Amino acid sequence: MPSNKSVSDAPIFQFTNCRILRNHELQREDLWVREGKILNPEKLFFDEKGSADIQLDCKDSIIAPGFIDVQINGGFGVDFSLATDDFKSGIDLVSQKILSHGVTSFCPTLVTSPPSVYHQILPQISVRNGGAHGAGILGVHLEGPFISKEKKGAHPERCLRTFEAGAFQDLLATYGSLDCVRIVTLAPEMQRSSEVIRELTQRGICVSLGHSVANLSQAEEAVRQGATFITHLFNAMLPFHHRDPGIVGLLTSDKIPAGRRVFYGMISDGIHTNPAALRIAHRAHPKGLVLVTDAIAGMGLAPGRHTLGQQVVEIDGLNTYIAGTKTLSGSVATMDTCVRHFLEATGCSVETALEAASLHPAQLLGIEHEKGTLNYDSDADFLMLSDSLYVQATYIAGERVWRRDASGM
Repeated sequence: MPSNKSVSDAPIFQFTNCRILRNHELQREDLWVREGKILNPEKLFFDEKGSADIQLDCKDSIIAPGFIDVQINGGFGVDFSLATDDFKSGIDLVSQKILSHGVTSFCPTLVTSPPSVYHQILPQISVRNGGAHGAGILGVHLEGPFISKEKKGAHPERCLRTFEAGAFQDLLATYGSLDCVRIVTLAPEMQRSSEVIRELTQRGICVSLGHSVANLSQAEEAVRQGATFITHLFNAMLPFHHRDPGIVGLLTSDKIPAGRRVFYGMISDGIHTNPAALRIAHRAHPKGLVLVTDAIAGMGLAPGRHTLGQQVVEIDGLNTYIAGTKTLSGSVATMDTCVRHFLEATGCSVETALEAASLHPAQLLGIEHEKGTLNYDSDADFLMLSDSLYVQATYIAGERVWRRDASGM
């Protein structure tokens, strides 16, 4: 039988003394990594007669898949909706900084903006793998401008748009390009939205329902046309009503096409959603819950005035408002904070809390075979966490890209 070196000269890493999140439960076993992928140790031992080149003692840490943030507007002074000449350095800074919060890949999110802003910014964003330089970019989330005036939230009304006769062509003209777009949030009650949802879905773009006054039947029709996500459930939509639960009703709708799952984002920061509402949503549809930060440029900065696209926002503690109002405008919570708050607020298992920030967003984007799990042959993007879910170290493609302190591994 050949040795493992005949298969690959790359070193084999064995992470020992850890509990791995696999198959929805923490399992006490070792994690094996080679060439940026999770290895099946049985194949290594029996087929290759191989063994580890490097062993690492995890000191009883939890090892979980890296977090995936599908809605983040910026952070650390960078606003993804502001067109600047050095936009690339801004997105690089955010992708670097979020490593310490366990995010290994993300969807930079642009809020409602004038077409000129989309035309300037979108060509400057490209899908890329993560690494020591920062978290990977999975594609852009475009939140607006095809949303409801009544539920615009922090989006500037003057920039809102509707679908005219051209419908999808209107959308293309507004954005300029869909080359690196992964998610589009729109209001499904808008005229001609069905054909837009169909066209986006056919192009492999995830359609999310949000900033909307849609009733349940309009939301169900959007799902039949291909929509699979709800943008920050409860926020910027009609409140739940027992005779017409609106978009919230999708969580228990019996009209979802067979074999399809509707996912929904939740901002678990203790501000945007009352813990009781978090519990209601989670108990109604646990497999669809996706934790998002909805973070703005002020994340990681001191309280004060910052931006969210075309708007000025004020940060007061964990509250963020459009300046001079009490309209909530994004969050300053980090993803690891959201995971810990979700765990505490719902009383769910540690495994469930971790999967809401890893497996579920990966399933939403259809990348669960590469990311969001620690299954064999998947990408070795993972975290070492304490029992209380504080990030100790972040790994991308098997390489440590951040650790808590110099005395760690």
